[in-house]
Amino acid sequence: MRIAIFGGSFNPPHKGHIEAALAATRALEAERLLVIPAGTAPHKDEPRVSAPAAERMLLTELAFAGEPHAEVLGIELERGGKSYTVDTLETLKGLYPDDELWLLMGSDMLYSFESWKDYRRILELASLIAFPRERGEAERLRQAASELKEKYGAVVEIIPFVSTEISSSELRGLLQNREGRQYLDETVYEEIIKKRLYAAKPDLAWLRSKAYAMLDERRVPHVAGCEQEAVRLAERWGADTGEAAEAGILHDITKKLKGSEQLKLCDEYDIMTDDDERNNVKLLHSKTGAACARELFGVTDAVYNAIFWHTTGKENMTLLEKIIYLADYIEPTRSFDGVEPMRRLAYEDIDAALEMGLRMSLDELAARGVEPHVNTVKAAEYYKNYR
Repeated sequence: MRIAIFGGSFNPPHKGHIEAALAATRALEAERLLVIPAGTAPHKDEPRVSAPAAERMLLTELAFAGEPHAEVLGIELERGGKSYTVDTLETLKGLYPDDELWLLMGSDMLYSFESWKDYRRILELASLIAFPRERGEAERLRQAASELKEKYGAVVEIIPFVSTEISSSELRGLLQNREGRQYLDETVYEEIIKKRLYAAKPDLAWLRSKAYAMLDERRVPHVAGCEQEAVRLAERWGADTGEAAEAGILHDITKKLKGSEQLKLCDEYDIMTDDDERNNVKLLHSKTGAACARELFGVTDAVYNAIFWHTTGKENMTLLEKIIYLADYIEPTRSFDGVEPMRRLAYEDIDAALEMGLRMSLDELAARGVEPHVNTVKAAEYYKNYR
């Protein structure tokens, strides 16, 4: 049986890795593909922004989950220390003594092959199959393969395939700027965002699609308007526009849930509730929404708190908390007496607009005979005195 072996840091694993591995496996007509994330790669410096070994293992498993002939092995991670290919091949030869091992590598690795630890032993244990990393290097790659054959009798095959042109280091940089999603399998991207690996920030179009799917469709225009208003307010008052957009997009993701479902989420996420909230479960969506935003999309504490307080408000709110409270109140689809003066005031004196909104909320609740939440009462009094 022919076994293709594909090692690498996979930090993170991207579509280029998958394409190259599958192309080489097909070219070899190999029955199995063993994908092996490295512990500490001896040929590379440790990147400044990385993911823990266990996370790289999980990401690699997700990346290759749809390939029936692929198996992800953690033997280099379990071994610890620097991951030398010769050690891995010795282990695999012990596991598969009668099988034909083929080592997959990019052209850059083939060019530096003679610098590898015990490279002659590697050639005794496995044959090599290499693929170009860049267009236009086929001739150089063939020359490198020819030299290894002449010097050491190496078995080296070349496949004329260029995978998606992105390096993991370039991709890590893109992820920090809300870019690069197109280079990743969807499940890999979701996991990266959920845990904010590589200091990644979500692509806002992707985040909208996920959030809108959780909403009653009639609420989508409000949420879109809240995001738009939050970004404008952030620009006006010097807050992080990306965090404002995230909070605006996610602030109502549990809004459509029934009261019993809200209370169930409060129990699940160990959210403290009071009598006011249990008697008026509509208040709970801000707390459960914040918890779900953190669980599903890994939001920062600042975004979590902005979502958490957007319904009742509280004393001494942060700038982002003020922005989301007001954006929810004055976004373009809102229409009620007093909204236009509040919109103007929000860009002139944010604290005055906040006090105005809190007072209007208290007046509206009183008109309906509804007892206000104590945090709203305290917030209104705080901002009256603060100003």
